[in-house]
Amino acid sequence: MKKVICTFLAAVMSVGLLVGCGTSDATSSSQTSMPASESASTSVEASSTAAERTTFRIASLKGPTTMGLVELMDLADKGEARHDYQVTMYGAADEISPQLIKGDIDVALVPCNLASVLYNKTEGAVQVAAINTLGVLYIVTNGEEISSVADLAGKTIYSTGKGTTPEYVLNYVLAENGLTVGTDVTVEYLSEATEVAAAMESAGEGAVAMLPQPYVTTLQMQNENVKVALDMTEEWNKVSPDSALVTGVAVVRKEFAEQNPEALEEFLEDYAASVDFVNGNVEEAAELVAGYEIVPKAAVAQKALPACNITFITGSEMKEKVSGYLQVLYDQAPDSVGGTMPDDAFYYGA
Repeated sequence: MKKVICTFLAAVMSVGLLVGCGTSDATSSSQTSMPASESASTSVEASSTAAERTTFRIASLKGPTTMGLVELMDLADKGEARHDYQVTMYGAADEISPQLIKGDIDVALVPCNLASVLYNKTEGAVQVAAINTLGVLYIVTNGEEISSVADLAGKTIYSTGKGTTPEYVLNYVLAENGLTVGTDVTVEYLSEATEVAAAMESAGEGAVAMLPQPYVTTLQMQNENVKVALDMTEEWNKVSPDSALVTGVAVVRKEFAEQNPEALEEFLEDYAASVDFVNGNVEEAAELVAGYEIVPKAAVAQKALPACNITFITGSEMKEKVSGYLQVLYDQAPDSVGGTMPDDAFYYGA
């Protein structure tokens, strides 16, 4: 069983949740023009006039941060998108950052804290334009009865993400519930989700882990004893109702935004419509997610999509949620957001 789980999980090691995790070969999608779609209620207002056809060089991470874009990617590949959306997917954020800094990418779908790091590193050359993914982290167990964070006292939790977002989220939620890592709870950080799955299998009954989607679904499909005990997004909301657990965002180069304001607004409209499609047509969206090899099988995508918290939030609501989330990270580790909290210029359209 251990070998089967690890082999299957290895096929989906492209979730792209963590800054600086492993790399993989890039894959691309590009092409042409679609009529304006009615977008999500959280999207930007529809453009009053059509923009000149524009090329968008878009970099994204394989995983939940890209799943909401798949309908637009499909339209682009069919030649039915109103702009030339050229999407390249990567397995790690550190493959995207240098290209964005050099100006080789116009839009990128990246972890929220990385957006702040890039804003500080480039002295304001990158702006956040939309939230595309909220929390995707879950506490899972193998036979252990856990119904609250308090129940984690005395437990060992296997996880990935040492020094990145998962560690900050776990530490914050534990601390706000009166638990201290190293004293009340032991956390063993492993480099890959496959290692976490193997550790749970070795530990047997009573094992506890924190994993992101779609790994959670993949693991559950291979081991019927693995159950979701806690949704870390819900636990975050309980202790920090004035912020939100924000996983992924869309960022844009400020120069590109200033040079192509109408086209950028239309891209955001198209992106919002794609998110609407994905959330409203899970079965069809799962086929696209599998077709773009974000996960290896549509069955996995179909079960994972509803738990991936794919969304599209812009403007003042985006600013409120992102700033609140970054403040929590900054209070724990200033370097996690680039050393200083971003100012108002960081928030496009807010």
